[in-house]
Amino acid sequence: MSTYVYALTGAGQPLPLEELRGVGEPAAALRTVRGRELMAVVSDAPDRLRAKRRDVSAHQEVVEALMRETAVLPMRFGLVAPDDEQLSASLIERESAYQQRLEEIAGHAEYNLKASRDEEDLLREILRDSEPARQLNERIRTGQGTHEDRVALGELVSGEVAARHRAAAERVENALSSCAAEAFLGEGAEGHFMNTSFLVPKEREALFHQTVRTTADEAGEAYTFTLTGPLPPYSFV
Repeated sequence: MSTYVYALTGAGQPLPLEELRGVGEPAAALRTVRGRELMAVVSDAPDRLRAKRRDVSAHQEVVEALMRETAVLPMRFGLVAPDDEQLSASLIERESAYQQRLEEIAGHAEYNLKASRDEEDLLREILRDSEPARQLNERIRTGQGTHEDRVALGELVSGEVAARHRAAAERVENALSSCAAEAFLGEGAEGHFMNTSFLVPKEREALFHQTVRTTADEAGEAYTFTLTGPLPPYSFV
C-alpha cells in the first residue's frame, strides 16, 4: 500500500500520534517510518486522494500539532511514497540535506504577505507623473485620439503599472528583510502586486508584525496588506 507523508522530523522524538487522525475516510491512523537519524510521520494513503476540505484540513492539523512538539519539515498536501521501505531508503539517502534544512527552520514560522493597490489611485498617479500619458489620454478623451493613440496609451500605462508594482514590492520586502531569515516569492496572485512568504524566527515575530503595520500605514489607504500566519514553513522546505 502507498504511504502518505505529512512531515519529517528527528528520529526518536516523542509525538502525540495516537491523538491525531490523518487523511481519508475513515481517517487514517498515524505512524512513523524511520531512516537512521530521521523519521517521517505517515499514514496509509487513501485509494483516491482528492484535495477535499476535510483531507486538506486533516493534513494541516497533523502538521501543526507536530510543530507544537518539535521541529519538523512539513510536506505539502498530497505527497505519497510508493511504500514504507522506499520512503525509509529515501530518508537515509538524503539524510544530510534533510537534517541541515531541519536545523535551519527550527524555531521559525512562515508568514505570507499579499499586497494590492487601488487601480484608480494608481492610474491617477501615472497620469499625474507622466506627460506622454497625459497627452495621449487628453487626445482620446476629447475625441481626437486615433487607434494608435489608444494602443500607445495602453502600452505606456501597462509598463508604468508593472514598474510601480515592482518598486512597491521591493520597498515592502526591504522593510521586512531585517525581521525575516528568508523570503520566498510566490506565484502571482490576481489583483496583488506582491505575494511573498517570509521565514520568521519566533523571537522576531512581534517585530515582524509591527513592521508590517508600520509599512502599511506609510503606504496609505490606497494599499491593502493581507498577512497570513503563523504557518508551517511549506515554502521553505
